[in-house]
Amino acid sequence: MIQSETLELLEWPRLCEHLATFAATKLGAVAARSLQIPETFEETQQLLAQTKEVYQIETNLTAELSFEGIHDFGDSLERATLHGIVSGEELLAIATTLAGVRSLRRVIDSQPEVPTLHALVADLRTYPEIEKEIHHCIDERGKVADRASPKLAEIRHKMRSLRDRVYQILQGILQKQGNAIQQQLITQRGDRFVIPVKAPQKDAIPGIVHDASTTGATLYIEPNAIVGFNNQLRVLLRQEKTEEETILRALTAGVAAVAEDLERLLAIATILDLAVARSRYSFWLGGNAPQFWQRSTEQTEEPAEGEEESGEKSGEEEPGEKDSLERTQEGAGEKNRKKEANKNNSSNSRITLRQLRHPLLVWQQQHEQGPVVVPIDLGIQPHIKIVAITGPNTGGKTVALKTLGLAVLMAKAGLFVPAREPVELPWFDLVLADIGDEQSLEQSLSTFSGHIRRIGRILDAMTLDSLVLLDEVGAGTDPTEGSALAIALLQHLAARAGLTMATTHYGELKALKYQDDRFENAAVEFDDASLSPTYRLLWGIPGRSNALAIASRLGLKPEIIEEARTRVGPTGSEDINRTIAALEMQRRQQEIKAEEAAKLLQSTEELNREVSKAAESLEQRERLLRLQQERAVQEAIAEAKAEIARAIRQLQSGNPTGKDAAEATKKINAIAKEYLPSYSRPPKPKPGYRPKEGDRVRIPSLGQTAEVLEVVEENAEVTVRFGLMKMTVSLAEIESLDGLKPEQAVKSKPLAGGRKETQAEKAAPAAPPPTVRTSRNTLDLRGKRVADGEIELEQAIATQIPTGGALWIIHGKGTGKLREGVSAFLAQHPHISHYELAKSQDGGSGVTIAYLK
Repeated sequence: MIQSETLELLEWPRLCEHLATFAATKLGAVAARSLQIPETFEETQQLLAQTKEVYQIETNLTAELSFEGIHDFGDSLERATLHGIVSGEELLAIATTLAGVRSLRRVIDSQPEVPTLHALVADLRTYPEIEKEIHHCIDERGKVADRASPKLAEIRHKMRSLRDRVYQILQGILQKQGNAIQQQLITQRGDRFVIPVKAPQKDAIPGIVHDASTTGATLYIEPNAIVGFNNQLRVLLRQEKTEEETILRALTAGVAAVAEDLERLLAIATILDLAVARSRYSFWLGGNAPQFWQRSTEQTEEPAEGEEESGEKSGEEEPGEKDSLERTQEGAGEKNRKKEANKNNSSNSRITLRQLRHPLLVWQQQHEQGPVVVPIDLGIQPHIKIVAITGPNTGGKTVALKTLGLAVLMAKAGLFVPAREPVELPWFDLVLADIGDEQSLEQSLSTFSGHIRRIGRILDAMTLDSLVLLDEVGAGTDPTEGSALAIALLQHLAARAGLTMATTHYGELKALKYQDDRFENAAVEFDDASLSPTYRLLWGIPGRSNALAIASRLGLKPEIIEEARTRVGPTGSEDINRTIAALEMQRRQQEIKAEEAAKLLQSTEELNREVSKAAESLEQRERLLRLQQERAVQEAIAEAKAEIARAIRQLQSGNPTGKDAAEATKKINAIAKEYLPSYSRPPKPKPGYRPKEGDRVRIPSLGQTAEVLEVVEENAEVTVRFGLMKMTVSLAEIESLDGLKPEQAVKSKPLAGGRKETQAEKAAPAAPPPTVRTSRNTLDLRGKRVADGEIELEQAIATQIPTGGALWIIHGKGTGKLREGVSAFLAQHPHISHYELAKSQDGGSGVTIAYLK
């Protein structure tokens, strides 16, 4: 009885009504409205597995599981087993149900990794031969078809012939006796064809009167000319009905022969529809699959009577004081070992429900324009047995109890829980609740006595794996006695129930946490600024009742509120309330900081992913460009080698002369000119920087700016001063403020034979090394505008200055605007000695090679 009361208190039937709206068949809707809570853990696991697999199928498929054509033919099946006759419409419903279930099984069999559903439909028989026979004999209107039997076809053929003959005769009478006819109409009365005749002229058409109109002005007469035909039609009609009954009886017998399999088919279709309804309802709620844990054997053992806190002995007393003392010590040691085992198993026995929402409030918000649902967080460690929720009235304490109770019931029934992952719950065999007012005038029960009677039923029914929910425990009587009773009750439940969650206003219950580690405090939050509850659940601190603030918000007269404040006066509870308020404020600030840190961390991670992605893209582009360049170099080398080989073979053929050698040399020089970059004589370099006295220079090694005091050309040294210090450094250690290095005199070195280098030899530049194109000295400007290209070109030249050499600029051919812009930019750049278009094999007019000074 207490279990059914709990379901009503938690509004479980209302949730079942919501679930029924997601069922596809009447069978599923009926099953959803009377959804039962499983009694064993294995049943729950089976239901959850079905829900998960249906959720997986409908997530992967583009179409949902279809229950089209599936009907409830249970009554028809029962009539068939009792040797009755099933009608054509009912037989057609059986046939379409067989086809619909077969289609469901085909979809399930085609899906991998759904073992529970595979096992459910593995032995399902859909009897396609019965379906085929029904469709052969029954048409789409549910009537017996002519093709059902040759005899029926013959009877109906005769009936159609007679009917045509009757129509022909009656049409003739209507035309000949038009003045006597009330209306040009052929109708029937009692399966006999008649025509409407004006009453005063009934003698004009002799026959049998079967009916008259309400006014009596029209008589429905069967002319004597068709009486014989009507009699024949009546006989044929009786024969038709007899043959139809024979056909329906044969089909009914075929259905009755497999009634047991068809009953199982209906049951499986209902199970599948209910699983689909659970899956779709869970998806609509945004729920997640729960993960259950079960207490170990040691955890579920009930404490012995001798282990109670009172220390009283029970049962027969064994003789011998020493033996009794030893047994007591052994019992205490066993109790300690169990307690230690419970602590070791605690990591697998917690409740984790983050952002948990009340499912009925979610429905109210979505379908009834209700307020926004405020989620709560439930994180209960395994050693906690009692949770005392305190806080103001209308703050959401009772809703928190109902939300937890419904979440546990939903998980047990195979539904997903509307909370964020992970959803972790212990296995509760029973959910027992005392919520609301149990006052009854008929039974002479007050509020207090009603609560006590219901709590008594809870104590009788509960086990060590039960969840107990108590609203306003100990209320309805003297506060002192009620508080003492509440404390005693909660201590009793802490040792004999899996978890108890109770709401209260008693301050004594708030202090139990600091006396017993099995107790925990929680509070519904109250906003002091708006004087209204936020409906959030805070853990670890007790709540304030805020009775005066709530009364003021609900419209009680201000003078009454002020009078109450003066009567409360300064008490210890006020100090406690102020401390609680300060803790709530501090906690709220910490939560805000935590949210800001989480957002910052998320944005940092996103930025890191974007940078990593861009770096990977650049690296991939670099590898591709390097591969293309290496391939181009290899092709150029191979082609040059082939040209040289041909020149050598031509020289070796026959008797080479000096003229032949000169021609071969000329060819090799032409090859070198084609495949090796040409260098023109660079322009005369500009004079270098020459420091003078009074100049400001930079000393990079010291990171200082100094003033030049003296320049010693012979030793290539300079005396500088910065601050109070004066020192002499070499010219190589200084530079101008704009980064120019000073020009140093180069001493002439003796050449071979003791002669000195001539002026012409000094002026002649060294031959530049051959330029090799790499990814580092290649710049791709294709698709860029001239202005953007100049910026990238300036950056590339600055990067290339330390290494010198050449810069390969890919600008493409196109209209030539980009090439002209590049040429104009290079022509005036101070670090470019000269530039030229690449050879045809290197890109021709689409590539410009710029040589740095």
